[in-house]
Amino acid sequence: MDFGLVLQTDPPASRVISLMKRAERNGFTYGWTFDSAVLWQEPFVIYSQILANTTKLKVGPMVTNPGTRTWEVTASTFATLNDMFGNRTVCGIGRGDSAMRVAGRKPNTLARLGEAIDVIRDLAEGREAEVDGQPLRIPWVRDGKLPVWMAAYGPKALALAGHKADGFILQLADPYLTEWMVKAVRDAAAEAGRDPASVTICVAAPAYVGDDLAHAREQCRWFGGMVGNHVADLVSRYGEHSDMVPEALTAYIKGRQGYDYSHHGRAGNPSTDFVPDEIVDRFCLLGPAEAHIEKLKALRELGVDQFAVYDMHDAQETTIDAYGAQIIPALNR
Repeated sequence: MDFGLVLQTDPPASRVISLMKRAERNGFTYGWTFDSAVLWQEPFVIYSQILANTTKLKVGPMVTNPGTRTWEVTASTFATLNDMFGNRTVCGIGRGDSAMRVAGRKPNTLARLGEAIDVIRDLAEGREAEVDGQPLRIPWVRDGKLPVWMAAYGPKALALAGHKADGFILQLADPYLTEWMVKAVRDAAAEAGRDPASVTICVAAPAYVGDDLAHAREQCRWFGGMVGNHVADLVSRYGEHSDMVPEALTAYIKGRQGYDYSHHGRAGNPSTDFVPDEIVDRFCLLGPAEAHIEKLKALRELGVDQFAVYDMHDAQETTIDAYGAQIIPALNR
């Protein structure tokens, strides 16, 4: 199993770079960041410094979207980093939550997202693609490689990930929901004539190592609110009791009263008081190292290839070091 570290690009960027270096020393092989231009600093600028200060770490957004940058700019940016540092980037992409809503826009449609996946990959790898009716090719790309991983929850998005994406990003670590969603992605890949095993499965969720479970829950409760934004979209589309979406995912947002993006992804987010302890425990990895190892082994049995640690809490270094000393070695012996 691979391990990734997920951070927000809060200033100073030097701290983001330092934590990514620490992660690589501890056996992490991927470094991810949020991508929301208003809320945080520009990640692609920081990626160049992360890549320059590490040797093998692969980096990318978790996730970008097809609406805040033109597709040829996104592709060219990835291709430039790959040319500089040897194909060490991954494009995580989704419809766009915070990046679009903070700017007063709606998330992109799945049709637009599906088109963008193909175009960005083709351009970044040196092939011709059509953008707004215009055939384009980036002529200087040589031996470029850009895996595109798609974040998804709902049935149509899961199907799109299976049809087009090189990887699937699931932002929660509940084994029941992971099994349900991985099956949906792999079934869709098979229907599209693809090898289902060729789709990399990445589960991303907060991890907090320690014995004080109550404190860990409070540090990670924000995650239930973040996921709740996507769940609210699903409920508005499919209803509260739909066979299309598991109630194990949707039931907890009944008490949701809106969401303030100024606290997005942060411990103590006041918009997440509706999130019960049970959801925090299911969606996150909390407790002593042994509890993390047990849950990660269960996720690996379900086909998860990578666990990406959301490290937005008051124990960032401690979590990275605990994973490096105890958890990553136990999974990769």
